[in-house]
Amino acid sequence: MPENNKELEAKIEAVLFIYGEPVKISALAKMVGTDESQIKEAVGRLKARLESEESGLFIVESDERIQLATKPVFGKIIEEIVKAEIKEDLTPAAQETLSIIAYLGPISRPDIDYVRGVNSSFILRSLLVRGLVERNPSARKLSSFDYKLSFDALKQLGVSKESELPEYGHYREIAKLFAENETQEKSQTE
Repeated sequence: MPENNKELEAKIEAVLFIYGEPVKISALAKMVGTDESQIKEAVGRLKARLESEESGLFIVESDERIQLATKPVFGKIIEEIVKAEIKEDLTPAAQETLSIIAYLGPISRPDIDYVRGVNSSFILRSLLVRGLVERNPSARKLSSFDYKLSFDALKQLGVSKESELPEYGHYREIAKLFAENETQEKSQTE
């Protein structure tokens, strides 16, 4: 039974907002539990609504992928926010995110969000702009990205590689045990 159109649009908008990166239509359909044709129709309605309203957002579409983005007309204000942000010291949330990337990287944004318990899109963008992290296509998951420390971050930390960070081996072992436990739980539920 098809769900309420407004509800489906709201789900798509929420997922795109939280995801923060381009999402394949097929993956979006799985995330919200419907078929691709309903997703395409709902995205069309959402796109029209965002364009007709006085919204600061719009939908970007390319190669069966979509993303929620800020309208270019607001580029100046976004630029000012980014400039101000770079001048400030790293916030505790940014330091936490940088630590997660340092000790668990390369790591995907959803995994960072899971560890932190909150959306990390804004902080990751800040760390990218500052040149402290690098974003590369994921080797494990198509149309996803992994984050790792940049050379600049390593230089600023005074180490030549991540393994020289304090207690690096200890935290990697904890992460390995966590990943093994998660894999076991998935295999038991399937």
